[in-house]
Amino acid sequence: MSDSGWTLTEGDALAWLGQLGTATADAVITDPPYSSGGMLRSDRMGTTRTKYARADSRTAAADFAGDNRDARSWAYWMALWLGEASRVVIPGGICAMFTDWRQLPASTDAMQAGGWVWRGVVPWVKPDARHQRGRFAQNAEFLVWGTNGPRPLTGDTLPGYYVARSPRARDSGPNQRQHLTQKPLDVMRSIVRIVAPGGLIIDPFAGAGTTLLAAVEEGRRAHGCELHPAHAQTARNRLTAASMTIC
Repeated sequence: MSDSGWTLTEGDALAWLGQLGTATADAVITDPPYSSGGMLRSDRMGTTRTKYARADSRTAAADFAGDNRDARSWAYWMALWLGEASRVVIPGGICAMFTDWRQLPASTDAMQAGGWVWRGVVPWVKPDARHQRGRFAQNAEFLVWGTNGPRPLTGDTLPGYYVARSPRARDSGPNQRQHLTQKPLDVMRSIVRIVAPGGLIIDPFAGAGTTLLAAVEEGRRAHGCELHPAHAQTARNRLTAASMTIC
């Protein structure tokens, strides 16, 4: 662990989790690849930029890997890493992961297959989402959360939903969009408060480092892994800058 309370490893998430000690983390809070973006296999095979970047977003964020699995292989892979994460997280610890409407049923199944007790779903509502005639707007993503067995009723109270627009490329500061599926920093800062100050949060799919950054800014320790070299470097840059400010 670095002096600033965070580390970031570049590599495969499942292999990285296998190297971590048993019952050494307080929570896994993460945003895994959804392998979504369409109803058919051909839709899922598109690039992540095609699936997740609006034409008017003007983002320069790079594509990312691991988002092209079919439904069955994605659910199996999710259960694998979730099972390994349950070994790493302490009894009573937290699992919280984002998903979209297409993968929500499979996500809750995979969490339970990985050995977690499913506790609920927290919507993240995006008021700036695109609308279409004759359809309900799909303007929410979902935080599926659970616990590693029983959990006592202690700690902060947290909201049951969030309303926040998606980060944009034209934003400034730490909320500027640098990853195609980046989450709002303010939302992540609230979510990480489910862990007590000083606790360790792990993120196997760190992306541009927003979860790790939120943890550090909220006085938690953070340990992450990211497969894509460009995104790993972005995360390091953001975390280093934040650590200098906090110090």
